[in-house]
Amino acid sequence: MKQQLALTVLLVLVLVLPHLPAQAEENIQLYGTLVEPPPCTINDGQTIDIDFGDRLGVNKIDGVNYLQRVNYTLTCEADAGAWDMILTVNGTPTSFDNAAVQTNKSQLGIRLLQGGKPFILGTPIPIDPDHLPVLEVVPVQQPGADALTEGAFDATATLQADYQ
Repeated sequence: MKQQLALTVLLVLVLVLPHLPAQAEENIQLYGTLVEPPPCTINDGQTIDIDFGDRLGVNKIDGVNYLQRVNYTLTCEADAGAWDMILTVNGTPTSFDNAAVQTNKSQLGIRLLQGGKPFILGTPIPIDPDHLPVLEVVPVQQPGADALTEGAFDATATLQADYQ
């Protein structure tokens, strides 16, 4: 009988306790300040044109010949250095090199390099706006493809700086 009474009391407590009002005190306070990052401009908002000239040998496109530096600027208002910034290049990659922008010739791309290494399109890299990374471009041909045909070519990409 004692065991049955103890079990009944325990059962009543289990059924009643969840229905009792819970009490809590306010012990978390949240606050902050919203700030807007200072505006920055790449190359004063102007297009960065890189002219490889009109004398590229169709048999000399090898990812080394015709290397050129991308001359660009990044101008930010004061306090930009206090923010974490990333640089990204966006464009249509070639089917044979994810660091090369597709040109209007199917077997020709323009590879981007950052610090001498392939700069994969769409991949952000952290930068210091006061010490910009060196960017370079070089024509590349699809491996194993037929020889390139003569003629003008062009490609387009977007250089983008963002705060994180």
